Amino acid sequence: MKLRKVTAASATVLALALTATACGSDDKESGSGSGGGKKITVGIKYDQPGLGLKTPDGKFTGFDVDVAKYVAKELGYAEGDIEFKETKSADRETALARGDVDFIVATYSINDERKQKVDFAGPYLLAHQDLLIRADDNVASGEDLNGKKLCSVTGSTSAQNVKKDFAPKAQLRQVGTYSECLNGVQSGIFDALTTDDSILAGYASQDQYKGKFKLAGLKLSNENYGIGVKKGDAEMVKKINAALEKMVQDKSWDAAVKANFGPANYKNEPAPKIGNIVK
Repeated sequence: MKLRKVTAASATVLALALTATACGSDDKESGSGSGGGKKITVGIKYDQPGLGLKTPDGKFTGFDVDVAKYVAKELGYAEGDIEFKETKSADRETALARGDVDFIVATYSINDERKQKVDFAGPYLLAHQDLLIRADDNVASGEDLNGKKLCSVTGSTSAQNVKKDFAPKAQLRQVGTYSECLNGVQSGIFDALTTDDSILAGYASQDQYKGKFKLAGLKLSNENYGIGVKKGDAEMVKKINAALEKMVQDKSWDAAVKANFGPANYKNEPAPKIGNIVK
């Protein structure tokens, strides 16, 4: 009889534990607030000051990060529900196709080739391709780059533009990150780093680089930044566009531009028309 009492008591404890565990699981899944406690994974860059940067203490800063947070909030996710994942230029289409990320905000220029593989919301920023050169150098035009040693990032539109449009004889090397290019320019391995002026402005404004580099001031191309979404997810595109429109209307977009680009005196273009997906 005594054994049966212990067994019954144990069964009761076990049942209560299982119930508590089940409730905890439900709470984790359903969560609280409009985000439902679920996570959303957003692809960003980790090495672009002013746009997408992971700081030594593990925080994320930059214009793209601010845009991502705003969009996620409008989709119903609290800031703590966002998981940022590094997506380098060459990996963005694959990350979306595999479902590694829900959307990408990573200086992702919209073009026809990419539109065959992913869908875009936006654009949310118009940038221009430019050059970052040493402070004592000068470049007057794109043609001046012929014969020069240039660096850009694998998978970027900037690398493609150099050979195709304005400097077919340039000695172009493509590497994994812009930081590698910047170190090469600083050491004299490369004559210039070429990419979007918004990205270059972020680097030039860093304390350790002030006075060492400058932007050439060339508008070599138009780069409309879009938010990448898995191909065929029209509903997600629609929701993100609505969030971006609200961000522009309530002036959060202007505040983010000022906070992230202001220190570099970056002359940004006005907010582009959301939903006007152009090359």
